[in-house]
Amino acid sequence: MKPNIVRPKLNTARMLAGGAVAGLIMNVSEAVLHAGILGTDSEQLYKTLNIPPPSPAANVPVLIGAAFLIGFAAVWLYAAIRPRFGPGPRTAVIAGVAVWILSHVWSGVYLANGYAGIIPTRLAWIPVIWGLFEAILATLAGAALYKE
Repeated sequence: MKPNIVRPKLNTARMLAGGAVAGLIMNVSEAVLHAGILGTDSEQLYKTLNIPPPSPAANVPVLIGAAFLIGFAAVWLYAAIRPRFGPGPRTAVIAGVAVWILSHVWSGVYLANGYAGIIPTRLAWIPVIWGLFEAILATLAGAALYKE
């Protein structure tokens, strides 16, 4: 006989609102990092490789969409683990760290090792470090909007 487990329903509207906020924070953060802090390094890499940089008109919408998807995933993960870990900032940090591991850490490892000698260490690892703070802050902000 199966135990009678009470599973709270996901508040989809709140999850989407929180995910949108998390995605917005991630997008602003990524713009500051890649267009500002690492912009010159990226330009130099394209010059060194003697290839044109990608078209912003084609690239930027994809990057914006992907950051929003990660924001939605972060708040969905928060909502999913909330019954086990309890509501609040601690659970949001756990979800944010999980998102960071699954997105930023993997990306840094892949760029640094998969393209060793092509992608400078700075371009591979600064986004990983930056992403830890970004993922946690965005998940905290999005989770603050989530209520069951």
